Amino acid sequence: MSPERPVRTRLAPAAYLPYGREDMATYDYDFFVIGAGSGGVRAARIAAGYGARVAIAEERYLGGTCVNVGCIPKKLLVYAAHFHDDFEDAAGFGWTVGPRRFDWKALIENKDREIKRLNDVYDGLLERAGVARIFARAKLLDAHSVEVGGRTLRSRFILVATGSWPHIPAIPGADLCISSNEAFHLEDLPQRIAIVGGGYIAVEFAGIFAGLGSRVVLVHRGAAVLRGFDDDLRQALAPELQARGIDLHLERTVSRVEREGPQLRATLSDGTPLTADRLMFATGRLPNVAGLGLESAGVTLNEKGAVAVDEFSRTNVPSIYAVGDVTDRLNLTPMAIAEGQAVAETLFNNNPTKADHFNVATAVFSQPPIATVGLTEAQARQRFPEIDIYRSTFRPLKHTLSGRNERTLVKLVVDRASDRVVGCHMLGADAAEIVQGLAIALKCGATKKQFDATIGIHPTAAEEFVTLRTKVSEPGATA
Repeated sequence: MSPERPVRTRLAPAAYLPYGREDMATYDYDFFVIGAGSGGVRAARIAAGYGARVAIAEERYLGGTCVNVGCIPKKLLVYAAHFHDDFEDAAGFGWTVGPRRFDWKALIENKDREIKRLNDVYDGLLERAGVARIFARAKLLDAHSVEVGGRTLRSRFILVATGSWPHIPAIPGADLCISSNEAFHLEDLPQRIAIVGGGYIAVEFAGIFAGLGSRVVLVHRGAAVLRGFDDDLRQALAPELQARGIDLHLERTVSRVEREGPQLRATLSDGTPLTADRLMFATGRLPNVAGLGLESAGVTLNEKGAVAVDEFSRTNVPSIYAVGDVTDRLNLTPMAIAEGQAVAETLFNNNPTKADHFNVATAVFSQPPIATVGLTEAQARQRFPEIDIYRSTFRPLKHTLSGRNERTLVKLVVDRASDRVVGCHMLGADAAEIVQGLAIALKCGATKKQFDATIGIHPTAAEEFVTLRTKVSEPGATA
């Protein structure tokens, strides 16, 4: 969405008037939201539904990172990349697949059309809720005032929901590199791409580009990718990435990048040279706080440079709240939505609500994908005196005919004293779909005995979670 679009101001009925009608003149709005990503849009819609006078300002595009340069387009590209495996696997099931050709431009055009549709959906949702949309950059002036589109507006409450932005290290030649933002809009599929990083974004794009036909090098400073995930998942994913032709350069970083004709030449920290058409940094995202005027309003940042908030997402300034990646708590789209909903409930429905950040399921759409909920084994060993580990690694039924040597891993972490399952982890096809259901069980405090009493659906990978019976030997135990 262009910042030059006109302001639209159809407002919701003023049913929410907790401070009396005299405040109608004091404040232009009850609730002003800066940033129309997932968290901001949810907060604005819910608040307007409770009768608050609401406006939302967005300088880039409706839907934020997730809709435009994150979850949605990334998943569409993952689907595209997965056809590479599907075509290869088909022969084992009797199918003859003819000549194949991939058209990057067609994929990007189709992706862009879907994103435009979603932008319009968000616009319609806000309009129907009665939220005034202002397509311009907003800046805080004080605890109740914002400057936006050349005007100063006052609001009883302000919500900062500006998300995060890709971080590219300040190395020589950094200006020659791209981030995930630009990766969604490349004119051509690179024949060779080097990706720097080992988190969600790096691992997912490595799989995307490899599946679509690029030669991929993944450079990561750590000894294993996906720091923070269960170690068994991290160790099991590495050979799967390599099996798809992804060249892993671990425990190294990029020191500098230079232009070498039409290509880029990167020098690694150990002196190794790399040549690629594109070099993409996926080395984390930073809270998007620059130029917001937070200091003018007296809003405190934490040691990570994120907006510091309490359990109700309120900053140190009572009238200013913040949700989503800009707070750097749990940077997931559904979490930002939950935080935004909680703020609206707290302020405009007389229902003080805290978003629950515990036992939140998440997935990495690598190939094969990873999904997890609850504690890793390492975290559980720190929290509980004794734990039990149940783990199974197997070749999925599909690949007995496809011939692919891909492995699936499922794992349960159990608190021995209570028998409660405190962690579920999976690497394998449909991991996200399976673990989403298990997240409900963990939220309800399910025990291993209850898992065992559940009849599985056969034949599925999911049934492995309810048929695990043998504990993994304790570390250091002798046979």
